[in-house]
Amino acid sequence: MRLALPALLLSATLALSGCTSFVDNFVTGGPLVRPGDPTGVIQVVNRSGYSLTSVLLAPCSASSYGLNRLPSGVRVGPGQSYTFRVSAGCWAVLAGLAGHEARQDMQVRAGGGVVYTVTG
Repeated sequence: MRLALPALLLSATLALSGCTSFVDNFVTGGPLVRPGDPTGVIQVVNRSGYSLTSVLLAPCSASSYGLNRLPSGVRVGPGQSYTFRVSAGCWAVLAGLAGHEARQDMQVRAGGGVVYTVTG
């Protein structure tokens, strides 16, 4: 919680000052679908023994993974999956629960999809 308030204040300050590209790319990880881009999907499949409470997605070129992309209150339980529509291209994915996380870069083709399976 200590870091959440300063991060929120920094985000608001930068957004109000016109630094939206910094906020979009560093703080949030950028939009999942960029206007006009062809799209594909990333399906996160949970084959682990615990619920995934966060899935972070960002273009491979972004400077951070950004924020959790799961809707508020959503968890991906063991044996479940969640699908994200994204712009075609390279995506960095981090999924997990505190202390248990998996990371991978993956290439999403226009009109196609990739399956990202979390095990462990």
